[in-house]
Amino acid sequence: MSLNLEDKKAVVAEVSAQVANAQTIVVAEYRGIEVGHLTALRAKAREQGVYLRVLKNTLARRAVADTGFAGLAEHMTGPLIYSISSDAVAPARVLADFAKTNDKLVLRAGSYGGKVLDKAGVQALASIPSREVLLAQLLGVMQAPISGFARVIAAVAEKKGETAAA
Repeated sequence: MSLNLEDKKAVVAEVSAQVANAQTIVVAEYRGIEVGHLTALRAKAREQGVYLRVLKNTLARRAVADTGFAGLAEHMTGPLIYSISSDAVAPARVLADFAKTNDKLVLRAGSYGGKVLDKAGVQALASIPSREVLLAQLLGVMQAPISGFARVIAAVAEKKGETAAA
């Protein structure tokens, strides 16, 4: 069923609003995926805060025109599903994780920070740990010198305690 002009304008406006707040857009070819699997993919995307939508490529090109994602327009051919989010890693992770279990979803390209990424770039982006994990790792690195110093002081105090007892 084709959309009339007003419906097309509404779709472009909706997608443009998502793109305006986005850090990353990832596109993947979804040809041959069963409806139940797409429903599961959409549910996973909603959990991660990712806007996931199948769009006509011409409407998607209009939505990304004059944005940092305009370079992605050359990859917008064929049946594509668009993953858009303000989280830099979530769109890539959602589609890459789903592609691991369903070989019919083929990652095509992505755009992050004004740069167009190929399939390998999208997979590399998806492999970056989440924000919470990165913060925990940073905290561990920051605490390591302090906890090491505390262990050394405790060892010195214990050694002096042994000497005083003798």
